[in-house]
Amino acid sequence: MKKLTLYVSILLLSAFTVQQPALTRDDKSFLLDQLQTAHDRLVNDVSGLSDAQMNFKSAPNRWSISECMEHIIKAEKNMFDQEQEAVKKPADPEKRQGIKLTDTALLRMLADRSHKAKAPEALVPQGLYSTASAAVDAFNAQHTQVIDYVKNTNDDLRNHVIASPIGTMDTYQLLLLLAGHTTRHTMQIEEVMADPAFPKSN
Repeated sequence: MKKLTLYVSILLLSAFTVQQPALTRDDKSFLLDQLQTAHDRLVNDVSGLSDAQMNFKSAPNRWSISECMEHIIKAEKNMFDQEQEAVKKPADPEKRQGIKLTDTALLRMLADRSHKAKAPEALVPQGLYSTASAAVDAFNAQHTQVIDYVKNTNDDLRNHVIASPIGTMDTYQLLLLLAGHTTRHTMQIEEVMADPAFPKSN
């Protein structure tokens, strides 16, 4: 009888835990698809652009494609470093109670270019890339590192939770944010390319 009571108590305690199940195969596949799609769209857009095209600005206060690329690369490194630091600490599923954004809502928010945001000073471009090939090479090196990590990791991405400027999220969502942020600024690059004054290719 005592054993039965103990077993029932364990079941009741388990019912109240906020721990998210371990990352599923579908979760990982979805994240990898988001990362790969973001990569392919950006590289397809900028590969082979001339220096004039890379440095064209539709207005003095707007970023060029080169500057957008630099911001993307800096932001990806910043977010990936943050994720790597977070998963080194003990998982804390209790903190999941603070998560308000779903994965879908997060990606939808990032895709909405009608809402602008000011980049933190550390992520403002400084003119690092003078050619498309240099920017693409730097982006590939950074982005591939993230994809390789996701493919091979067994880290508990759902139960490592962080605070971010847009709210509490788990480290899985932080990597979704990384992919969505890249796509958001790829859309910005496409807006630059759609400008009537954008230089013609040689």
